[in-house]
Amino acid sequence: MSISIPGGEYLTGSLDVISQSLTIPVLVILLIIVIISIITLGGLISEYTSRKKVPVGTIRDLIYAINSAASVDALKGIIEGAEIPKSQKKVLTEIASSSALDKNSREALARKLVEYEEEKIDSALQKTDIITRIGPTLGLMGTLIPMGPGLAALGAGDINTLADSLTVAFNTTIVGIGSGALCYVIGKIRSGWYDRYLSDLDALSDAVLDYMNNQ
Repeated sequence: MSISIPGGEYLTGSLDVISQSLTIPVLVILLIIVIISIITLGGLISEYTSRKKVPVGTIRDLIYAINSAASVDALKGIIEGAEIPKSQKKVLTEIASSSALDKNSREALARKLVEYEEEKIDSALQKTDIITRIGPTLGLMGTLIPMGPGLAALGAGDINTLADSLTVAFNTTIVGIGSGALCYVIGKIRSGWYDRYLSDLDALSDAVLDYMNNQ
C-alpha cells in the first residue's frame, strides 16, 4: 500500500528504521530490569528476616501505657522501651518533645512527621510499581520489533534469520512478563507490611498527641 502512495515508501522506511533502532535500548533496559528485580527480591528477603513484627496486643498495651504516663519524661521512657521499629520511636519521641508548641503547631508537626514516613514508603514502592508496569510493555516491544525482519526473512526463504528473530521475541517476552510479575508480588507483600506500619504509627502518634495536648 505504501508504494501506491507518493512518498509512502519513505514513511514506512523511516518507521522501520525507528523500530529497529529501538531493539538494543529495549534489550538493555530489560537486562537492567532483570538485575533490579533480582536485587529487589534479595532486599525483600533481607527485610523479612530483619523486620520487627509488632502484634496488635503490643500496640494496644503501648497506647494504654502512653495514656497513663506520669510525666513527659516517663512518656519518652515508655516510647524508648517499646517493642516497635526505631523509625516509629523517632516520630513519637519528636511529638513527645514538642512541649514548647501550642496545640495547633503540635498537631501540624505530628501530621508532617507521619506524612514524611508515608513519602519514604511511597518512594520505596515506586521502583517495583514502575517495573510492574513497564516490564510487560518492554517485553511486548521486544517481541514485535524482531518479528518484522523475521517475517521478511521468511518471505525470502531465510529460515535461520526467522529462527533468530523468534528466539529474541520469546526471550524478551519471558523476561518482561517475568520481571513484572515478580515485582508485582514484591510490591504487594511490601505494601501489606507498610500499610500495617503506617496504621500502627497513626494510632500511636494520635495517642501521644492526645497526651501532650492534655498536659
